[in-house]
Amino acid sequence: MYLNSAKKQELFTKHGHGKTSKDTGSPESQIALFTHRINHLTEHLKVQKKDYATQQGLLKLVGKRKKLLDYLQRNDINRYRAVVADLSLRK
Repeated sequence: MYLNSAKKQELFTKHGHGKTSKDTGSPESQIALFTHRINHLTEHLKVQKKDYATQQGLLKLVGKRKKLLDYLQRNDINRYRAVVADLSLRK
């Protein structure tokens, strides 16, 4: 698989709220994980243009990430701004 557990732990440590490898539930770490998966699927779809199942999965991931970003924006604007700046997201 493209994302092994060591890479996940690195993502959680780098982007999580608690900055620990076990911080899997915070919105920041989930958004970072979704962003990594979205970037991977986007590269796949550049090559395989007619893979509609992957395209549907990509749209679902983008929706989940948007919901988490909206939640974070409503509850803690400083954490939201830090995540958007850290992951270079357009919002």
